Amino acid sequence: MSKCSSASNVNTVNVLLSGGIDSAALLGFYLRNRFKVRALFVNFGQPAAEQELRAAKSLSKYYRVPLSIFTASCDVVFSPGEISGRNAFLIFAALLFSRGRSCIIAIGIHAGTPYFDCREGFIKSSQTIVDGYAAGSIRIAAPFLNWNKRMIWEFARKCNLPLNLTYSCEAGCSRPCGSCLSCKDREALDAL
Repeated sequence: MSKCSSASNVNTVNVLLSGGIDSAALLGFYLRNRFKVRALFVNFGQPAAEQELRAAKSLSKYYRVPLSIFTASCDVVFSPGEISGRNAFLIFAALLFSRGRSCIIAIGIHAGTPYFDCREGFIKSSQTIVDGYAAGSIRIAAPFLNWNKRMIWEFARKCNLPLNLTYSCEAGCSRPCGSCLSCKDREALDAL
């Protein structure tokens, strides 16, 4: 597991900040390693968009990191649970946001999920496409790719990250629903 120490090289990182535990830990990870960090919240009509945005704003304010909001609208109504193409959409929204400037696009995917877009092959394939647009000047990073949720939680607690500012419910209720996967994960982690 990575430590909370600083890195010697400084790069610009666009952190995909959903307001959940993983993206909050990702934000803390890059700040602690002395990267220049910008946060990007993507609202694509997910059920929890309002609550997630509130959490993302709280986290960016806490860390004094600029937050940009990318909004896409359509007639599709998403339901809680896996949303096919979500992580690809997030990465390519961040590519648009980068406007061709050299940077790292950081996403908080991790091990322990059955989703295609939480695997090394997905990152490699996405990087190939990004390279076609950016000629290698933009790199996709997923530092938690081989970490499970518990490892991320332990990293966040060890580094005193403000987990109380995060939101983890797929249903988007003002109070977590308690029955979606994210709520169950959070409940189990809170019990540690």
